[in-house]
Amino acid sequence: MQLKNHAPSGALLASLLVAPQLASAFYLPGVAPTTYKPGELVPLYVNSIRPVAAPDALLHSVVSYDYYQPHFQFCQPEGGPKSVGESLGSILFGDRIKTSPFELKMKQNETCKMLCPTTYKQGVAFYVNDKIRQGMSLNWLVDGLPAGQRIKDELTGTEFYNPGFLMGQVDGGDHVIFNNHYDILIEYHEVSGNPDQLRVVGVLVQPESKKYTKDIPKESTDVCLSNFEPLELKEDGETKVQFTYSVYWIPSQTAWATRWDKYLHVFDPKIHWFSLINSASIVVFLTLTVMSVLVRALRKDIARYNRLDQINLDDLSGTSALEDGVQEDSGWKLVHGDVFRTPSHPMLLSVFLGNGAQLFVMTGFTIAFALLGFLSPSNRGSLGTIILFLYTILGFVGGYTSARIYKSMGGEKWKMNIILTPVLVPGIVFGTFFLLNLFLWAKESSGAVPFTTMLVIILIWFIISVPLSVTGSWLGFRAAAIEPPVRTNQIPRQIPPVTTYLKPIPSMLLVGILPFGAIFVELYFIMSSIWFSKIYYMFGFLFLCYGLMILTCATVTILMVYFLLCAENYNWQWRAFLAAGASAGYIFLNALIYWASKLSLSGLAGSVLYIGYSALISFLFFILTGSIGFFSSWWFVRKIYSSIKID
Repeated sequence: MQLKNHAPSGALLASLLVAPQLASAFYLPGVAPTTYKPGELVPLYVNSIRPVAAPDALLHSVVSYDYYQPHFQFCQPEGGPKSVGESLGSILFGDRIKTSPFELKMKQNETCKMLCPTTYKQGVAFYVNDKIRQGMSLNWLVDGLPAGQRIKDELTGTEFYNPGFLMGQVDGGDHVIFNNHYDILIEYHEVSGNPDQLRVVGVLVQPESKKYTKDIPKESTDVCLSNFEPLELKEDGETKVQFTYSVYWIPSQTAWATRWDKYLHVFDPKIHWFSLINSASIVVFLTLTVMSVLVRALRKDIARYNRLDQINLDDLSGTSALEDGVQEDSGWKLVHGDVFRTPSHPMLLSVFLGNGAQLFVMTGFTIAFALLGFLSPSNRGSLGTIILFLYTILGFVGGYTSARIYKSMGGEKWKMNIILTPVLVPGIVFGTFFLLNLFLWAKESSGAVPFTTMLVIILIWFIISVPLSVTGSWLGFRAAAIEPPVRTNQIPRQIPPVTTYLKPIPSMLLVGILPFGAIFVELYFIMSSIWFSKIYYMFGFLFLCYGLMILTCATVTILMVYFLLCAENYNWQWRAFLAAGASAGYIFLNALIYWASKLSLSGLAGSVLYIGYSALISFLFFILTGSIGFFSSWWFVRKIYSSIKID
């Protein structure tokens, strides 16, 4: 998956929006252009066969396959296909790039070149036809560019290149047509007008189905230019198939630095702006509401409390009537002796908060790198690689945060905290990922992460991340404990019954829906890019949505905690974490609705994979938003109780 752009108002916001587009005008080190001479061989690599939307606009599979999976019987290069080096992120995202038998020579047109003949038997034909019905697409790479098809956006009238092309199609009579001929159109650009310095700037493939009636010679001919009947693979017998291709080189004025622009198309960009303005309006309204309620109420409360303390000092006879009045107006001061009482399960909470801080910093850095152009789609797998790298080295942040929180809560099992912080949440994620990977292995999917890659991830985890987390925890426990601004009573105060909306479940439902609303539209595009193999590159919009989500999450959680304290309920720690984290429940519910409306998965494996990965993403989002809610509420509670005088 790759990403897209967003925008705010004002000079700063405008510059943020333009930044990702400026990033496409230059390329960072490691993505240098390749220059070819006329007649020089330009390699064509093949990637995994992935599902896309079928003619009914539904996704019928989430399982990808290796291009050279034996059932497909695609032609192989002499000596067999060889794997092309890939980054760790590319492997995790399912790329399996290999060499191919296609011979492309710069600026040399060739027609009807023979690849190989093959015969599809009955069982194999049924398998291939089933994959065609599921909307499987082939994915090729030429000079790092994906081979695609030219698509016209009916809404805006603009043309763009959509990566990948269908293996076949189903005609109106339910006949499955198999594509066995490929017209490869390659656009090239002369560097500074030099005809001996040529660069690839665009790749299109026009697949066709041709039922050849005689053998095709290996040399370039024009026999395939004739009209042929479409080819159908017989499911009740054998079908002879001959694979052919033609290559056409087309000069282009597109510069190499901007060659990705034609692939990065925004469907209905107005919806992004509408979503952004809508979310920003909600956040501004919510923030102003919170500020007006809290500032006015708290200022009045603090002034009354401090004035009452002064009256008590001046008038030893007492002013019980005034004191009772103050206590009746606002009840949050009544729980000052219990508000910093250690919550239940402080170990688990501190571990979650440590991992949440780690995820928070990792997400911020990842989006920032993407905004600056470091995660260009030309650098395949860069997103997965940077996420894994950042999460690994930020283990120090997780360990330090967890230790400081646990120590401030009076925890004594510091050794257990040091162990659980780098093991519990990553262990849940890795264990779930491993179980889902077993389904991919069983389906012989190319998306299954190899066992050796799994070992590499485990080694990175235990050799780098765990020691960094332990170091952070050690420094956190050595640091002075974060002292509360007020003393905690020895005997807990009795908590009175609360109104319905302050009960755990209703408050979680109310608080959780607002952060989800801030990212709802962008979440739709992200899910489409993940499951429909589309390129997502709008990092600017994502950056702004992430900021709006943080503000929304913090303000609504603070508001809930304030009402909770006014109701004399001092158990705010877990309530703040769970209420903010409840937005993950809406994300999972949204994934289920997406599953019911956009997907039509056949078989148990596809459904398990989709629900499993959705649950995994929701769990990480739960840790992230829960931590945002807790830390904002923690800051708020410390702020208000340090502003009043306590006898």
